[in-house]
Amino acid sequence: MKFLLGTKEYMTQTFDGEGRVHVGTVVRSGPCTVTQVKSVEKDGYVAVQIGFGKTKRQTKAEAGHTAELGPLRTLREFRSNDVKEMADVARGQQMDVSIFAEGDKISVSGTSKGKGFQGVVKRHGFAGGPRTHGQKHSEREPGSIGATGPQRVFKGRRMGGRMGSDRVRVKSLHIIAVDPEAQTLIVSGALPGRRGTILEIRGE
Repeated sequence: MKFLLGTKEYMTQTFDGEGRVHVGTVVRSGPCTVTQVKSVEKDGYVAVQIGFGKTKRQTKAEAGHTAELGPLRTLREFRSNDVKEMADVARGQQMDVSIFAEGDKISVSGTSKGKGFQGVVKRHGFAGGPRTHGQKHSEREPGSIGATGPQRVFKGRRMGGRMGSDRVRVKSLHIIAVDPEAQTLIVSGALPGRRGTILEIRGE
């Protein structure tokens, strides 16, 4: 299992040998450090925790956890069912973009852009009311929110509210290009979040 942390940079396009264009997102991923290896005997499951980025602010618990590894800004855990595969991973080990190769199939997880409080037309794709025939201010209204019989609004009713800032996982992507010198990957398609969003990259 291959896994890495990185930050979303920007979108770009590349051309292959046959002149076809491929749209992708540039992900910058400096060296990631293994901070903890979890086992079934001690923790009840198999996982690897890795850290990415530098920081000047840490709690005492975080400073103790990464004492000899330095202050790391982001910690993420990757679970695996393959015990033999995790046997070669050790605390303090460094990982970079060279673990991936062009054409590798991956999935990427991150936090989507926050859009604030939005109405039902943008949030749920409602059509709104008619534009004519006596309507005045109902173009983007939700309409009726319940029957008169029960005298209440049922749970799950789609209404206006906070939109975005959700954890999103995009599957079946592939690596277009790997640049070990610049520590960047070009991943096919669009990825969740804004520029600077922390992304979790997993091999499939």
